[in-house]
Amino acid sequence: MTIDSHQHFWNYDPVKHSWIDDSMSIIRKDFLPNDLKTILNENGVDGSIAVQADQSEIETQFLLDYASLNSFIKGVVGWVDLTSINIDSRLAHYALNPSFKGVRHIVQAEKNDYLLRKDVQNGIGKLRKYNLTFDLLIYPHQMSAAIELVEMVPDQIFILDHLAKPNISKPISKEWESNIKKLSNNKNVSCKISGMVTETENYQFKNNDFTPFLDVIFDSFGSDRIMFGSDWPVCLVASSYKKTIKIVNDYLKNYSKKIKDNVMGLNALKIYNL
Repeated sequence: MTIDSHQHFWNYDPVKHSWIDDSMSIIRKDFLPNDLKTILNENGVDGSIAVQADQSEIETQFLLDYASLNSFIKGVVGWVDLTSINIDSRLAHYALNPSFKGVRHIVQAEKNDYLLRKDVQNGIGKLRKYNLTFDLLIYPHQMSAAIELVEMVPDQIFILDHLAKPNISKPISKEWESNIKKLSNNKNVSCKISGMVTETENYQFKNNDFTPFLDVIFDSFGSDRIMFGSDWPVCLVASSYKKTIKIVNDYLKNYSKKIKDNVMGLNALKIYNL
C-alpha cells in the first residue's frame, strides 16, 4: 500500500492563507479532496494523511469532516492549542474520532525556544495518553531545541517534517547533518521526506540535487523511520505531483522492494497507527 504521509486541503482565503506569497500564487485557490483523489489514482497512491495548514480547531474539524466522507484520507494531523488549560479535554474530544492521529503546530513561525517552554511541553506531554503523534515543523536553526525536547519525552512519537527544511540548492550544512543524526539517535523520532522541492532556490532543481540530503536521512534514520510525503498542494509551486513522487522513487531504485514498500506506505501505517 502506498500512502502519501503529508498533504493539505483548504478553501483559499487571502487572510487565513497570507503565507502564500506572490511567488506561490499558483496555489492561491481551493484544494479539496476531489482534486487530490484524481491525482492519487493517477500516481498509484492508495491514501493520504491530511495535515493542518491553519492553526485553529476549525481547521481540525474541517479535515476530520473530509476524512469522514473520503475513505482515501487515512488520518488527520490536526491542531489544538498546546498551551490551553483545557488541553486534556480538547485532546480527549478529538481522540474519540478514529481519524485523528496527531497534532502539529507551525513551530517554524515561533521563537527558537518555543519547544522548550513549559506550557508547550506540558501540552506535548499529554499526547501519548491519547496515542497521538506530534509533527515537528521546524527550520534548521530550531533543531537544537527539538533535540532537547524529544530527549525529554522518550515515549512520545515525533515526526520531523520536510527534513527540517534545509536549503537544497546549497551544499549540506555540517550543523544540519549533525543535528539530523542527533535527532535520529532518539528512536521515538521519524522523518518525512517531504517538502523538498520548495526548499530549492527559485524552485529550480535536478533530481540528483536531493540525493546527498536523502543519503543523510537514510543513513541516520534507517528505512523503518522514513515516510514519503508530497506536501501537496504546496509542492505545486515547484513541481507536479508526478515529478515530486518520482524524486523519491528514483532514489529508492537501488533499494530492496521491502525498503521501498516501507518508505512509500508501510511506515506511515505503523507510525501513525492507521
